[in-house]
Amino acid sequence: MLSRTTDRLAAVPATDGPADDAPADDAPADDAPAEPAVVEPATEEPAEPGDAGPPPRVHDAAWYTAVVRAHERELHRYLVRRAGGDAEDLVADVLTIAWRRREDVPDGAELPWLYRTAGFVLANHRRKGRPIPVERLPEEVDDDDPALRAVRDERVRSALAALSPRDRQIVLLNAWEGLQGQALADVLGIGRGGADAALSRARARLAAAWTGGED
Repeated sequence: MLSRTTDRLAAVPATDGPADDAPADDAPADDAPAEPAVVEPATEEPAEPGDAGPPPRVHDAAWYTAVVRAHERELHRYLVRRAGGDAEDLVADVLTIAWRRREDVPDGAELPWLYRTAGFVLANHRRKGRPIPVERLPEEVDDDDPALRAVRDERVRSALAALSPRDRQIVLLNAWEGLQGQALADVLGIGRGGADAALSRARARLAAAWTGGED
């Protein structure tokens, strides 16, 4: 899969004071101005190694290859759960974007960035096959969400279907990809506190949908 993606990318001094042993007849007169005091320059303590932090990584071809090898499997798993047989093409699309926008990829948070980008790619892919205006993000239950078809348990699938697309996305990012805290916030494009609150609300709504299904 890496070769397929790379094929698509081929088209890319100190001052001395007066001498103490000067002859007396050379001494300045009493009314002569005093010699200015010599101020020794302040010396700075040498910086401790590592104080400046590690230098930023160069996002070159070697960096890109390392990112792909480290995260391609997780990215493919993310997309195959949500897009089925189209996952391989979508992975290639996401990795192509990652190369073109490599300077935007944050060091240490490459995988959340890839997940977030994959979410946009997936949304565009779904809109191409269905008559949904690009400017409108539906809030109604999406009965054709491939993520629901990937859930085998009928009761779990029903509970997930009762959630809004946003809540379902958050629940599945947490359950399938194991995201929480800052990583979840990076994928959702919100702050850490907002992500924690959103996950708590989505879990509560899932629990309510689950117990409601017992009736």
